[in-house]
Amino acid sequence: MSPEQISDLDWEKQQGLLPAIVQDAGNGRVLMLGYMNADALARTLETRQVTFFSRSRQRLWAKGETSGHTLQLISIEADCDSDSLLVQAMPKGDTCHLERASCFADAPAAFLGELDAVIAQRERERPEGSYTTRLFDAGVRRIAQKVGEEGVETALAGVIEDDAALLGESADLIYHLAVLLRARGLSLAEAIKVLASRQR
Repeated sequence: MSPEQISDLDWEKQQGLLPAIVQDAGNGRVLMLGYMNADALARTLETRQVTFFSRSRQRLWAKGETSGHTLQLISIEADCDSDSLLVQAMPKGDTCHLERASCFADAPAAFLGELDAVIAQRERERPEGSYTTRLFDAGVRRIAQKVGEEGVETALAGVIEDDAALLGESADLIYHLAVLLRARGLSLAEAIKVLASRQR
């Protein structure tokens, strides 16, 4: 969505407010529901930090302005009636004031997105004793070598081993591929987008 499209939305239907459903852009989990007026939407697009209109305080508030747990905007899409918004964002910290990832306790998330987020965190923080840390410390060449090894083991398991072995080797291959992508500054989500684009 661009700033020029703000006036195209149906602001009159709900007295100048639109519900904004916030979804984690990494794993698809619904994080929260807030409300935006035209100013909050404009501020969100300008600053790339998700900003709402607080109905109780009657003012704009940027998510995380006190807690530091912000929502970095990825994209905003209006629904087919132009009277509600889907906000894709990357959360920094917990979204819920109860110190949960989502305000909806049991909101599902795509596991591959969660795995990718954990791997990205390991790359940033490099916790001692972590196998993922050791891989990142070894560098791209070693990670690529591991992907090659796991690919061969997966292929062999597909030909000469049982289903459990094939599934185990496949899991190892996906994990090491995710690490390789992250080491190159890429993500599983980007690879999945390429795959999805080939469905046509």
